[in-house]
Amino acid sequence: MSRDPDVADREAGHDDWDRHWMGMAGSASRNPAQAMRRRLVSALLAAGSGARILDVGCGHGDLVAELRRTHPHAELRGIDYSRFGVEVARTKVPGARFEQCDLLRPAEPAPGMARWATHAVCSEVLEHVDEPDLLLANARAYLAPGCRLVVTVPGGPMSAFDRHIGHRRHFTPAALRDMLVAAGLHVDGVGGAGFPFFNLYRLVVILRGERMVDDAGGTGAAEPSLAARAAMAVFRPLLALPVPRNRLGWQVVGVATVPTA
Repeated sequence: MSRDPDVADREAGHDDWDRHWMGMAGSASRNPAQAMRRRLVSALLAAGSGARILDVGCGHGDLVAELRRTHPHAELRGIDYSRFGVEVARTKVPGARFEQCDLLRPAEPAPGMARWATHAVCSEVLEHVDEPDLLLANARAYLAPGCRLVVTVPGGPMSAFDRHIGHRRHFTPAALRDMLVAAGLHVDGVGGAGFPFFNLYRLVVILRGERMVDDAGGTGAAEPSLAARAAMAVFRPLLALPVPRNRLGWQVVGVATVPTA
């Protein structure tokens, strides 16, 4: 007898990411903190012409779309657990390749994907799973020797909205460094970013409490609320400034390299 896939997903530590992207893709695309993060990742990748860039946990493709703009000569691919997210990403970035996969289960990469990436990013993914170390270990199968990997995770306090979208934990730079080392990666650098404006933005989200779930469309609204749109309008120019790298920033970012031997 076949098992209920929703039950199997819960047992494997998965959230309903198809439902998540169906309800909140528009709000995420407009979020100025996401735009800040995409610029930070793009700069840290340091990918030249001919790079093969993989987005691990690509969601609905906003980061890959940004990389298409900033790295027009790179080959782009994305992998994600959400089939719906992958379908949206394929429409958003038709020149890139997207594959649905579960990095919390042992499986061979799709044909042509094994050890493919010369550069990779895993942005705002590890906080959503119960076994982030396992996800990183399984993602190694997609990364070529010498691949440069940029990882971002949230730091600072957790908000009601964070818990609503399935955050299991937030990270310190030291915790992220330990995880990258345990995955067998050479760590080039880990630290905080975004102080003071990103921290202020996060404080607004924290203080908004449960109301933030409704603000962002998390209860089925087609559009972010007026309050959410107003907050994003205020912070958009502030978060568009150059992103400071400092120990006080609540955006945690790490850069690592896959060993060549």
